[in-house]
Amino acid sequence: MKSSERGKSKFKNVFICQQCGKESLKWLGRCPDCQAWNSFVETRVTLSRAAPSRPYSSGNRPQELSQVEKGDFLRFPLGFAEVNQVLGGGLVPGSLVLVGGEPGIGKSTLLLQISAMMPDNNKAVAYLSGE
Repeated sequence: MKSSERGKSKFKNVFICQQCGKESLKWLGRCPDCQAWNSFVETRVTLSRAAPSRPYSSGNRPQELSQVEKGDFLRFPLGFAEVNQVLGGGLVPGSLVLVGGEPGIGKSTLLLQISAMMPDNNKAVAYLSGE
């Protein structure tokens, strides 16, 4: 940082709804929170130089991947050996799996086939898709 910049505070302009206090980076004709029309006023705010600190407890400190202990979790196997292998033996109850890839490679087809197998094992399925 240059010595001339040390004493200077940084500012930014935000738009604040005068009815409910909602902040926005741009002017909005209607507030999405309180539905008031033309209630946003441009306001200059000072940016804090110090990043907010979030103390780590012993349970959530960042670790090297090589230091993470492998746990033995109950898993239920799926109908595809390759998918089981990728998931470490099957799905862990309560887990979330993100599937990504190029369009058209069969992500939806694969997930629909896996989802269709779950009710046979009396498992609840939530299949969410978005782009």
